[in-house]
Amino acid sequence: MTNSANTNSANRNVLLIEDDGEICLLLNIILDQANLIVEHVKTLAAADAYLENKLPALILLDNRLPDGYGLDYIGHLKTNYPWIKIIVITGVDAAAADFALEAGADAFLKKPFNKTQLLASVNLLLN
Repeated sequence: MTNSANTNSANRNVLLIEDDGEICLLLNIILDQANLIVEHVKTLAAADAYLENKLPALILLDNRLPDGYGLDYIGHLKTNYPWIKIIVITGVDAAAADFALEAGADAFLKKPFNKTQLLASVNLLLN
């Protein structure tokens, strides 16, 4: 299911999969200032529905979501959308970072992280 239109560097679309409204607002503000187009869903099911119609260049993926764990979703994303870059954002311990990266995530940010760390990871993956 590869689509070359989704792999070019002009794609500045980001899907944020996060159920915490305050974190979503902060991430949206930061990413908007970086000229990224950010859309947001709160569940893995909503992410599946979104991905049926739109294909972002990057996904920011929280781990603990109402309908499952983001870490378990990475394999699904990499199997079906291997060109999409994934940054896992979570407050769990460092072992989760190892698991996320082994599962196929491109980067891992442990909460709390700062604006500089977020933008450095995003820019590295999109440029």
